Amino acid sequence: MRFDFGVFWSLLFSDVFLYPVWTTVWVTAAAMAIGVTLGLVCGLCVTSNVGPLRAIVRLYVVVFRAIPALVQIVFWYDAIAELTNNAVNLPPLIAGVVALGVNEGAYMTEIVRAWLMSVDAGQRQASYSLGLRPIQTLRLMIVPQALRVIVPPTGNQVIGMLKTTSLLFTIAVPEIFATGTNIYSINFRYFEVLSVVSIWYLILTGVLTLAQRGLERRFGDRLNGAGGAPRGVLLRLLGFGPKVPAR
Repeated sequence: MRFDFGVFWSLLFSDVFLYPVWTTVWVTAAAMAIGVTLGLVCGLCVTSNVGPLRAIVRLYVVVFRAIPALVQIVFWYDAIAELTNNAVNLPPLIAGVVALGVNEGAYMTEIVRAWLMSVDAGQRQASYSLGLRPIQTLRLMIVPQALRVIVPPTGNQVIGMLKTTSLLFTIAVPEIFATGTNIYSINFRYFEVLSVVSIWYLILTGVLTLAQRGLERRFGDRLNGAGGAPRGVLLRLLGFGPKVPAR
């Protein structure tokens, strides 16, 4: 069977995929918003001095990182309705966003924990000695320094979330992959349809990758401007390479 370019080109930028693309982007943004919010709250809890809070957050992280995302999606969509005798019956889109967001929160908790621990404790003590309140210390000292630590892994999580939305086809959410499966189940042009699906994922992940690189460069330049080692030619042009030793 030969590759049918007519089918491929007719689907690539057709209206059929525009709504699924928007759905994928919207679900990614909403799930990451939930995940980042949970990660910030739980990250602060797990680094606090309150033992019960730390234990609860650690249990949450272990459980939701251990259970596959697909199982959690089906759980929120089917099992919650059965558990509550249909008192809570989430629509597919809402169930998918909640499942992915709560799952993401467990990973973001570890990222935020590492973020908070990346700042030396002595700097916090120095800020307290200057009379800064904890919220001022977090906003003025910890956050600016920790942004360069948290941006790369968070960017990777966003890209991973975009691809994980393809699992929502199991509960009939009309995202990119679900649309592709509906099309090739009718015309049986698997190669052409999956090529279109793959190109759309490449486009979206490419945009997110460029945005991530821009943020990393921005905060990296800010660090260099604050007294870090200047960046060499390879580091400036290719994104990797040795730093020039400070004189």
